[in-house]
Amino acid sequence: MIFKSGLLVVATAALLLSLPVQADQKKPAEAVPAKSDDPLESINRFTSGFNRVVRGALVDPLVDGYQAVTPQFLQDAIGNAASNLNEPVSAVSSLLQGDTENAGNATQRFFINSTLGLGGIDDQATEMGYLSRDEDLGQAAGYHGTEAGAHIVLPILGPSNTRDLMGDVLTGLASPLPLVGKVAQQSVTYSQNQDDVNAVSKGALDPYVVERSAYETHRQFLISNGDDPGFKSTDLDVADFK
Repeated sequence: MIFKSGLLVVATAALLLSLPVQADQKKPAEAVPAKSDDPLESINRFTSGFNRVVRGALVDPLVDGYQAVTPQFLQDAIGNAASNLNEPVSAVSSLLQGDTENAGNATQRFFINSTLGLGGIDDQATEMGYLSRDEDLGQAAGYHGTEAGAHIVLPILGPSNTRDLMGDVLTGLASPLPLVGKVAQQSVTYSQNQDDVNAVSKGALDPYVVERSAYETHRQFLISNGDDPGFKSTDLDVADFK
C-alpha cells in the first residue's frame, strides 16, 4: 500500500498540532482512567441496541456460515492480508510516539509480508521473528495526553470516541486502504472470538454500559501498551477486542 504523500503530511501535521508539547518522549503521558464522557448517550444507546439486533439476526449467522464453508488456511490468509494493510499506519503512529523500534518493526513486517508473503496473505514476518503490534493515530494522540472525548457508537462498526474517530478520519484522508484493512481485520477477529465477544455483555443488567466501559478501558490499555497502572487484567479479555 502506498500512502498519498501530500495528504499524509497534512493529516500528520493536523494531528501534531492537536497534541500538547511534551519534553520527555520516552514515556507516555500519565494514563487518564477510562471514564464516562457520554453526552450522546441516548443516541448511542439506540445505535448500540440496533447493532446488537443486527449482530444477532444477520452478522452471527453469516459468521457461522463463513466458518462452516471456509477452510482455516483461507481464514488465516484473509486475516493476514487485512492486518498487513495496517502496518504503514502502525509505523507512522509509532513514530509520532517516538517509538522508532516498533516503527521499524512495522515497516519491515509490511515489506516482508507484501513480498515474501504474497501481498500479506502469508505472515512470513512473524515466522522470521518480527511480531506485530498494531498502533493507530488515536493511540498516538492518547499517548500525548489527548483525552478520549465523547463516547460514540457507530452503526455496525460499534464503539469509538471523538479522539479515535478523528484518527480514523485522518487515516482515511491519507489513504482509505488502512481503514478497509481495519474493518476487515476486526471482522476476522470477531469471527474468531464471536462467543467471547457476545459474552461480555450477555446477561448484563445494562449491556450498553458494559460495552462502553470495555471499549474505553481496552483503548487505554493499548495506548499504554499494557503499562497502565489503572488497568486490571480482569477488566476485560484483550483478545476479544484486539
